[in-house]
Amino acid sequence: MKFSLTAREKSELFGEGIVTVILLLLLNMSIFMIVNQEISNNPGLQNGIFQIKMSLFLGPTDLQVWSWGGLFTLMIIADCGIVYWRLMRRYRQMQLRHVIAELHYIASGHFDHRIPFKLSGQMQRVVESVNSLVDSTINAMEEERLIERSKAELVTNVSHDIRTPLTSIIGYLGLIENKQYNNDEELLQYTHTAFLKANQMKSLVDDLFEYIKVRQEGVTLNIVQLDIGAMLEQVAASYELEANKKGMAIHIDVPAEPLVIEADGEKLARVFNNLVSNALKYGAGGKNIYLKAMPVSEKELKVTIANDGEPIPQKSLEQVFDRFYRAESSRSRETGGSGLGLAIAQGIVERHHGYIYVTSDAELTEFIMHFPIKHADSLVRQ
Repeated sequence: MKFSLTAREKSELFGEGIVTVILLLLLNMSIFMIVNQEISNNPGLQNGIFQIKMSLFLGPTDLQVWSWGGLFTLMIIADCGIVYWRLMRRYRQMQLRHVIAELHYIASGHFDHRIPFKLSGQMQRVVESVNSLVDSTINAMEEERLIERSKAELVTNVSHDIRTPLTSIIGYLGLIENKQYNNDEELLQYTHTAFLKANQMKSLVDDLFEYIKVRQEGVTLNIVQLDIGAMLEQVAASYELEANKKGMAIHIDVPAEPLVIEADGEKLARVFNNLVSNALKYGAGGKNIYLKAMPVSEKELKVTIANDGEPIPQKSLEQVFDRFYRAESSRSRETGGSGLGLAIAQGIVERHHGYIYVTSDAELTEFIMHFPIKHADSLVRQ
């Protein structure tokens, strides 16, 4: 929108011009009278001006430069310049006044409003800077609100998930405290149940601390040289017995030569263990778990952990890495899931300057991770 003055401002600008012209006319008349009087009273000055007048000519027609008409013309030109300067100065002040008024309007709570008009020169840069500043401020405020809302949701979810096993622990210990059991076998059953619930609660607290840790910028990683192929083989060996009990087989597909990257071995082990554990817990109907690593380029490595069990619903794929999200909440609670495992995995992968995503169909559910070979490098998801 083009900037335009109000009728009152136009009147002010016109009045400014009239006053300036009158003042300049009075000044010009005063100068003429003073100069004319000085020349009349000083014969030497008259002779000097006459000599200058006769010696200054312009062009082939020998036009005299020095004359009262020429001096008058020069003064008119100077006066016009002064009037223009005064009016432009006043005009810019009015523009600035409009900008300030728009700022006050935004500051009064109209945060979706921006300065709509276009100005010229440096004033347009001011308008663009103000609009950009307002945008960044509003974005910062929105991010702050999201952070506060996220903190509130975190506290609510943690409180809810901790309260469930804690209620069971208190209930069973209360029965024991009041000796409301019939025999030692029933007593052992109560204590065993309380023990399992306490472990479930501890697992949730540990996951919560780990989640907070991987999200903190100040936490450093213990970067060392790692052979990803050897690490995947160790992970497969550690879950082989559990997989056999569930009727599942773990398959390894890694190159014969070492796949060495710079990473924190303990953190990556947690990611791989979490994904294999999830495949065992939630891959209902599956018979195979696949662990695969391969180089993508000289700077990038891809690791895939997949299973052929029940697929993740398509509507849940974009949310599986959200904290406390469970694709099937009842099943997750039965298996003791905290809902933080995949959020922790994502945080660890991102701290390694990589990225993780999931695909799922009737054949395979694949968690695919990309890592830089050198920790100093950063990958951008394609």
